Amino acid sequence: MKTLFFLPQCRCIFGLLFLPITVFAQIGEYLKKPDPWYSSKEALTIAGNVISYQSDLGGWPKNTVKPTQVYRGSRKDLRPTFDNGATMDEMRLLARIHQATRDRDCATAFQRGLHYILKAQYPNGGWPQSFPLSTQYHRHITFNDGSMVRVMMFVREVSTDRLYSFVSLRDRDQAARAWEKGIDCILRCQIRLNGQLTVWCAQHDEITLAPRKARSYELPSLSGSESVGITRLLMSIEKPRPEVARAVDAAIAWFERSAIRGIRIQRIDDPKAPRGRDHIIVRDPKARPLWARFYDLKNQQPMFCDRDGIPKRNFSDLGYERRNGYAWYGNWAQNLLEKEYPRWQKKHARLRR
Repeated sequence: MKTLFFLPQCRCIFGLLFLPITVFAQIGEYLKKPDPWYSSKEALTIAGNVISYQSDLGGWPKNTVKPTQVYRGSRKDLRPTFDNGATMDEMRLLARIHQATRDRDCATAFQRGLHYILKAQYPNGGWPQSFPLSTQYHRHITFNDGSMVRVMMFVREVSTDRLYSFVSLRDRDQAARAWEKGIDCILRCQIRLNGQLTVWCAQHDEITLAPRKARSYELPSLSGSESVGITRLLMSIEKPRPEVARAVDAAIAWFERSAIRGIRIQRIDDPKAPRGRDHIIVRDPKARPLWARFYDLKNQQPMFCDRDGIPKRNFSDLGYERRNGYAWYGNWAQNLLEKEYPRWQKKHARLRR
């Protein structure tokens, strides 16, 4: 690559090629390319463009990177985050291209990104949604939308996968330690109610580890969605410690207790509704099990909330905007219970002897 790696005050990258494409592909699409593509001229051009969106702090912003176009905006507007998969996929792409080309700019940008990720981790092992820290909910340890789980999967990759052999042993060791600290944080965050381990909230306090709210309708609660990803992450550990196995068993038991059966969510036409449609609950004994997005921390019952922040007991109590604008129910834990956990149990049967 003939581009110059940008300095903090630079507003452009020299020598980058522009691809005549007006519909921009997402980073993840380039990670599906056949192996020969990563050594191509197009790949080097894409890498240069991706690097141009890297913030001065080392991470990437969300919903901003256009791989076929160099960034020409103000550098101060680049706000790095881990939300929506930002930062990690950009780094995976640069690693793949570096593996094929040994391009120095890719390696340098990757190193800056890794240092950003490691620096963002709290001493207790958690990661915020965004770094530098904000004064709002983004500073909390964030499991919402799989944010921290994705970060942890990435640092484990860096510490174990041969793709990252170009990374210094010191940085790979630090990534391995970050993974272990993250697991310890997850175990400590698991919510205990009435002396019984349950699951996790979508956000936890970065100091006390207590459940915390995010947006006005995302109250402190037990998460029927994000907890599935956390449980899968714990189950992915090749040699789980007894406390990890206990955490998995407790989470699975909670999912079994908290499954909602005999109903489904149905979209209906409603000419009187603002958008001409609405969602209702329909009784259906053949419906697949559902889990609510949120369960209250007292009775562990499904909980719903409008933007006013007042919890409601029933889906039908929601106003039209939130009732039709959020995923309040899902089949999130079905495969976990029916397929993945039984396989995990069989594999790790020795932990129960």
